[in-house]
Amino acid sequence: MTDTYIMCARRRVGNEFTAEPGPIRYLKVPGADVAYDASHIVGSPKEWAAEVQGLADGDENPNSIGPVGDVLVFVHGYNNAMADVLRRTRQLTLDLRAEGWRGQIVAFDWPSANQTLNYLEDRRDGAQVAIDLVTKAIRLLSEGQKKGCLTNVHLLAHSAGAYVTMEAFVQAEKDGPLRNSPWRVGQVAFIAGDVSAASLSSSSDWCRPMFDRIMRLTNYSNPFDAALAVSNAKRLGVAPRAGRVGLPDDAPRKAVDVDCGPYFEKLPPDPAFGGVSWTHSWYIGNRVFARDLAMTLEGAIDRQSLPTRIKQDGKLVLVDRPRPAFQDQWGIKETAKFMEARIV
Repeated sequence: MTDTYIMCARRRVGNEFTAEPGPIRYLKVPGADVAYDASHIVGSPKEWAAEVQGLADGDENPNSIGPVGDVLVFVHGYNNAMADVLRRTRQLTLDLRAEGWRGQIVAFDWPSANQTLNYLEDRRDGAQVAIDLVTKAIRLLSEGQKKGCLTNVHLLAHSAGAYVTMEAFVQAEKDGPLRNSPWRVGQVAFIAGDVSAASLSSSSDWCRPMFDRIMRLTNYSNPFDAALAVSNAKRLGVAPRAGRVGLPDDAPRKAVDVDCGPYFEKLPPDPAFGGVSWTHSWYIGNRVFARDLAMTLEGAIDRQSLPTRIKQDGKLVLVDRPRPAFQDQWGIKETAKFMEARIV
């Protein structure tokens, strides 16, 4: 197992990280370690970022339209202890690499309590750490882009991580230097997104800053998600969650919904999940989802034509199908580099 890179937004007390928000620290966790603490801190954020970008750029994906490498920032949801974050980040890395994606995954670990009763407090903590996602992660990214860095940076947000992600873009618009600089994010994907479907409407002021800065949003939804059913019930049923009901009809054109319900309905539960909500968290560890996400991040195939999606009752539905048989012979990377050099 290779090293795992983490941006940790938890408060440090001695050598330990707690369940309270704190300043961002940049960690490098060796593959043999099963937990992380202050001993894993890398002193220089710029050196940490350069190492991450170097790993991404040094492992080119022949199926990606990006001229160089890709970095995927994983923003977890509520109910995640640090051990969960480490395990899921490593599992996601294994899944994506097994499905042909090459790039570097970085976890953004915010202080989400490991008890569901702390859920509402998690939302407040999420708003607070969203500012850090901007100032410490996106700012680092924007500075690299101003210097000509071509590394593609993408975001994958699970559950309440979708809230943190959307709020981060809102906070970025309140920061003068960030607002006025041309930074961007490539693909954004929500899995079990715990934000209201209405918040992703074209008329929503809250989602506008995000859509102004990204290339595409892919919302993976599952109507059998029990955790999101509870989230909706706590709002008296007036704010159905995007991760359960999908996108609204008037979502921006940059957004696409993938209905995972028909696939999930026939999926036997994984006993390894234990007490974790299977209906809410099945995505990480599932190779079909990983295959669809890999091709989404690569950007070479139109969102309506990915082989892992079919049209059913007017919706895009997740299905278990392989990549195109001869995709690795299409010369995608060479074409991307050729066009990149000629498009101003």
